[in-house]
Amino acid sequence: MILTKINAVNFRNYKKFNIKLNDKVNIFIGNNAQGKTNILESIYVLALTKSYRTNYDDNLKRKGSDSYKIKGDIKVGKYSKSLEISVLNGEKKVFINNTNIKKISDYVSNLNVILFSPEDVETIKGAPTVRRELLNIEMSQLYQKFIKNYNEYNKILKMRNDYLKLIYTNSISDDRYLDVLTNNLIDRAAYIYEQRLLFIDKINNNIGNIFKVLTGSDNLRIVYETNVDILDIDQEKIKDILKEKYRKNKQKEIMAGMTLYGPHRDDYHFYINDADIKLYGSQGQQKMAMIAFKLSEISIFEEATETKPLLLLDDIFSELDKTKRNRLINYINDDIQVIITANDTVGISKKLLENATIFRIENGEIKDKG
Repeated sequence: MILTKINAVNFRNYKKFNIKLNDKVNIFIGNNAQGKTNILESIYVLALTKSYRTNYDDNLKRKGSDSYKIKGDIKVGKYSKSLEISVLNGEKKVFINNTNIKKISDYVSNLNVILFSPEDVETIKGAPTVRRELLNIEMSQLYQKFIKNYNEYNKILKMRNDYLKLIYTNSISDDRYLDVLTNNLIDRAAYIYEQRLLFIDKINNNIGNIFKVLTGSDNLRIVYETNVDILDIDQEKIKDILKEKYRKNKQKEIMAGMTLYGPHRDDYHFYINDADIKLYGSQGQQKMAMIAFKLSEISIFEEATETKPLLLLDDIFSELDKTKRNRLINYINDDIQVIITANDTVGISKKLLENATIFRIENGEIKDKG
């Protein structure tokens, strides 16, 4: 998968830009706060319809503007297509080949991206919601069915929580509606559990070897933690376990006024040997663990989509020492498109620069390239 060009209007600090991209390596250099990361962010927004830096579309608009638009052309093998996202007065629209796509879930997955940024370490250090969000984003790019089930799960979850509160406050004794909501929730939950566990298994098939290549250390793995005892990755068996869990804890959930069990309460942790690196790892180990996690996804994306995703590297080289930087560069294959932001090209290897197009950014303008 190649992003051949991208243009934007009124995005962040750019009035407009129109960029033709190299199908190998593209490096955007400039001082801090000039706008190089904004270009990388625009690619991410084009792919996923939301930013990794803010939850608010209004923050993406150029100051004084009421809208923004991003458009890109992608090539997958012999085929090409155009993607577009626009936001006007809070209304978001997405297009494929100039056709308005009504559901975001039908749009996402047309452009697959894997992002590395300095903030990635917060995935390990942060709250469980941050880790779950990463899984949901990555899997949504791969499987449209996952987006559909996840969105439906959240809608039913809210309805179930509201009804649990209603049962408690109004002393309702008829549980038939609760049973309907519970059964519908279980159907979606079992699928989400199955897909997350399979995804983590695939990550674990790769992450240890990649971590060893990057750091020289071994035994990195991810442990997925549920608050129900799932013994087999099998939807029907998971449904049976959930039914029993909800049956036994019905009164407890009514008293709490919320759903206490399910994939919305799960977590996962990164371990080196038997040590959780959130608690016992250095910041360097946490950083390299996240890089290994993201690189582990490349083969998963390729298996699911039959093409490699784009790698977006946001100021990552300044975060690594020379040895780890070179190991990362050597790991990245020549057959994947890479888009990098950096202050300058110092410390970037000649091997990477040989195939690179370099763009210089100053104050929201692309001054030159070489």
